[in-house]
Amino acid sequence: MNAGDSAGKPLREKNMKQLAGILLALCCLPHSHAAAQTQSYPTKPVTIVVAYPAGGAADVIARSVGQRLSSAWGQPVIIENRGGASTQIGASYVSKAAPDGYMLLATDVPTFTNSYLYSKLPYDPARDFVPVTGLGIIYLALVVHPSFPARSVSEFVELAKKSPDEFNYATLGVGSTPHLSMEMFGNMTRAKLSPIHYRAPGQLVTDLISGRVPAVFLSQTLTTQPSKAGQLRTLALGSVQRVPQFPDLPTVAETVPGYESSGWFGLFAPRATPHEVVAAVNAGVQKILTDPGFRETFLIPNFYEPLLGSPEQFAQFVQADSMKWGVVIQTAKLSLE
Repeated sequence: MNAGDSAGKPLREKNMKQLAGILLALCCLPHSHAAAQTQSYPTKPVTIVVAYPAGGAADVIARSVGQRLSSAWGQPVIIENRGGASTQIGASYVSKAAPDGYMLLATDVPTFTNSYLYSKLPYDPARDFVPVTGLGIIYLALVVHPSFPARSVSEFVELAKKSPDEFNYATLGVGSTPHLSMEMFGNMTRAKLSPIHYRAPGQLVTDLISGRVPAVFLSQTLTTQPSKAGQLRTLALGSVQRVPQFPDLPTVAETVPGYESSGWFGLFAPRATPHEVVAAVNAGVQKILTDPGFRETFLIPNFYEPLLGSPEQFAQFVQADSMKWGVVIQTAKLSLE
């Protein structure tokens, strides 16, 4: 997507400052009690706060990884859903927690792009969190109700151009990845559609299957089974290349060159969490993500790709992806107060 130099430059400068803040936080983590914490962590239950309601893609992967961490650590890993306000409720809650590694945040890009939408947040996305580890990446699919007349991306674009604003699409709220994916799609194709915002993925999928809303960009985790059952029709995937599980399913990029839409999920800790604790959580999660059994029984069936790397690599990934979606937000002139 070409958002123009005038729009991109201030965003890049802003995000480079945010990246510097994240990396500075990583470099300055306290090392006190390092040996003891590394050897003993965790000595009590660990809570993972998911910044979304139960049932969504973030919740699904957090629970699956959490179960395996519990087995590996010999300590309960409690999943607590605190969804709402575009991840602000969960993010704000964890930002105020003790920086000891016993409360972690499972979230995705809106936590870090909210600063483009809101003039004031209850947390500082660049300073209040330490990136710990990626969990997974999942591509979004362009899905429509079976009654929708378009059977391809090109037909979808053509219909949208003929009747601007007459076609609605579902999202999981302003600034959510499904919302920004369609905004980016509209910007790249000059198609204009009207969003209908939902608070939870369950109700969104229910209304999509019933035909109350005709279209959505949504994770494969939530759309594949209804599509196989004939309740929905998948037009294309937001992946760069066709995926092995669906070799006959085209990508959006085959019609709209350069389009790519994926959602990522990861774990974050409150600022000042000791580096050794961050490293321990990262190592535990990365071991799970690279386990062939976990890949075969969970990642592949649920269409996740593992998000591998160190905390520092994850911080850089988060920054780059946040910048991409920040450009989309600015181009669409989105704001919430």
